[in-house]
Amino acid sequence: MILYIILAVIVVILLWLAGSYNHFIRLVNQAKEAWADIDVQLKRRYDLIPNLVNTVKGYAAHESTAFEKVSAARAAAMGATGVDAKAAAETNLAGALKSVFAIAEAYPDLKANQNFLDLQRELSDTENKIQAARRFYNGNVRDLNTAVQSFPGNVIAGTFHISKMDFFQLDETDAAAKEPVEVKF
Repeated sequence: MILYIILAVIVVILLWLAGSYNHFIRLVNQAKEAWADIDVQLKRRYDLIPNLVNTVKGYAAHESTAFEKVSAARAAAMGATGVDAKAAAETNLAGALKSVFAIAEAYPDLKANQNFLDLQRELSDTENKIQAARRFYNGNVRDLNTAVQSFPGNVIAGTFHISKMDFFQLDETDAAAKEPVEVKF
């Protein structure tokens, strides 16, 4: 009888460990999926930027410094790996994009150009999708981090080398970067 009780306790503990491990794997995979959603939206924005720059460049070719900064920031953002590096690169890109829209303000013909208006609308839509994807990712990371830090989850996470993930947030030192890219005229 005691043997059956011991076996039952061992089975319950093993089932609990398996369930807990699977819970952590689900949380990690949800966070990775959410990061992939951010990557998709960022790629969409990266694809729009050259068209936007070329459209503005047609009206303000003498503003080459701003266009070079946007191109360099875009390349840096595309090449950034890891959450922190990606966040810093995105902060720089947002600042560079603001300079392009500031240039566009000075050209009424450009603001009336249908191609520019379409790109502006697409970029605005993409920015909204990036914000939504960022919130979704950060929510998943919050859930994972809470599970990793809470007892007894921290014991299981430590045993299986499951660690916290970083939130995707803007650079705290750049207050201007916290404002969305202004695409309305």
